[in-house]
Amino acid sequence: MTVGTRRLAALFAPAAASASAASVPAGRDAAAAQPPTLLLVPGYTGSKEDFAPLLDALADNGVAALAIDLPGQYESPGPDDPRDYTPAALGDVVAELVAALPEPVVLLGHSYGGLVARAAVLAGARVAGLVLLDSGPGALPAGPRVQALQLGIPVLQQQGVAGAYALRTALTERLRGQLAPPPELAEFLQRRFLASTAAGLLGMGQSLLTEPDRVDELAAVLADRQTLIAVISGEADDAWGVAQQSEMANRLGTSLVLIPGAGHSPNTEQPDRLLRAVLPLVRSVSS
Repeated sequence: MTVGTRRLAALFAPAAASASAASVPAGRDAAAAQPPTLLLVPGYTGSKEDFAPLLDALADNGVAALAIDLPGQYESPGPDDPRDYTPAALGDVVAELVAALPEPVVLLGHSYGGLVARAAVLAGARVAGLVLLDSGPGALPAGPRVQALQLGIPVLQQQGVAGAYALRTALTERLRGQLAPPPELAEFLQRRFLASTAAGLLGMGQSLLTEPDRVDELAAVLADRQTLIAVISGEADDAWGVAQQSEMANRLGTSLVLIPGAGHSPNTEQPDRLLRAVLPLVRSVSS
């Protein structure tokens, strides 16, 4: 799909037809009869495929789901300036996409994608609901992920994407604490990383170290527009962490929803449990 001059690769799951959607009572608002559209935004080094485990089940539950690559990710080309990959810059792209989708739209951002989704709402994206998944109030807190970025950014600048991938692989093997992925998945992860633009990896990586806390701005906009909000995290998230996300949820007027058995990516680690957490919000926007 094309947004402005940018081509964004996407995975799409159309909503399954249902009897209740086939006939609309007289006088009912047309938007209320439209199945909700769930726009799924991936995180740093991610892509639309991160949401593939959710798509069939979302369609079966009457949700039209659209998972995208952000510009510069995997199969979506992007500009050459790292400044075009800040949450604010990418938020403008996502806001433009939201405006082209049938309403009502629920926007879900995972990790860095949560910062982008927040920026899209602050840029004026008219969404009925916002889901922040394993995301945070601003820059990553001190820890292994920050250390990896501090090591990786200079390598990316000096050796390019291939050098950054070699470093990432070495760090992952040192920190994993779990079994390596199956060969087919490992091959895909390598191919996806190497297809990413250097500018995108650099701009997003730097933003993860510098993004300001904009939670109070977001809370005010959500309240003004009466936009539904959910904050969801894997119970063992090692990025922003459960405590920081819980505090963010409170500032947004909601409570953190934890996904048992998941770390930083419930969408791939526990998709069925994540689906059960997301569906109530998505259904409520069209009720």
